[in-house]
Amino acid sequence: MTPCPVVVAVPARLESSRLPGKVLADIAGRPMLRHVLELCSHARGVDHVVVCTDSELVREAAAAWGFAALITSPRCNSGSERLASVVKELVEAGGGLAAETLVINVQGDQPLLDPCIIEAMVERFQALGAPPVLTPVYPLEAAKLHDPNVVKVLRAFDGRAITFSRSAMPHVRDLPPELWASRTIYWGHVGLYGYRADVLAGWGALPPSPLEELEKLEQLRLIEAGVPIATFVVEQDCFSVDTPEQLEQARRLLAPKA
Repeated sequence: MTPCPVVVAVPARLESSRLPGKVLADIAGRPMLRHVLELCSHARGVDHVVVCTDSELVREAAAAWGFAALITSPRCNSGSERLASVVKELVEAGGGLAAETLVINVQGDQPLLDPCIIEAMVERFQALGAPPVLTPVYPLEAAKLHDPNVVKVLRAFDGRAITFSRSAMPHVRDLPPELWASRTIYWGHVGLYGYRADVLAGWGALPPSPLEELEKLEQLRLIEAGVPIATFVVEQDCFSVDTPEQLEQARRLLAPKA
C-alpha cells in the first residue's frame, strides 16, 4: 500500500470544563500545548501538525510557535467532533484524498506523549490497509482496574474493539473484583484516535448515542453506529492533565534536572 498523507490534529479547547485554560498552562517554561505539538512534530511519518481550536488566543499562540491552526465552533462537544467540523481543511493540509488520509487525533493535554505511539499508529494503519478507525490500548494494572477515570476496552480476537467503558470488562463471575486481574488481561485505552478522513467526515451524520451520553466517551458513538474500531497494543498509557494535581505532577516530571 502506498504511504498515505498523515495529519496530526490537536483539538485544543481553552475553556476546559474541568481545568479552564489548561492548554496554555505553563509547564517547565512552555505552555502545555506547545509541548504536545513539538512532540507530535518529532514523530516520523507525520506530514502536518494542525491545532483545531475555538480560541483566537490559542490560534495566535500556535502560529507564534510555527504551527498551523484552524478555528472551530465553540459548540463542539468532543475532540472528534471538533476535528470533523474542519476535516476538509485537514485533508487539504495533507494534500491527498479523504479516503487516503490518516487524521490522528492527539489530545492537547498530553505533555509527556511518546511520539513512538504516533509512529506505531501510522505503521499499523498502513499494515491494516487503512481501517476506518484505529486506537492504541495498553495492559491495565490491577490497581487501576476499578477506577472510573480509566477507560477500559473489551477486544475481540482480531483486535477489534467490542466496546469501551469506565467499568471493568469483562465481569468475572464468582470472583471478588479485587481478584479479577488474576484471571485475564484487562486493556486500558490510550486517548488517541487514527481516523480515515472520509470516516471522520461522516461524524455529523452518526445517530445520537445513548451510550456516549451515559459514559461520556465519544468513541461509543462509533460503536453504536456499527463503525469498526481496530486496536493495537502499546506498553503504557499517556499521562493526561485533567486536574490541578495532575498539572503539578506534569510540572514535576518535566522540570529541568538539577
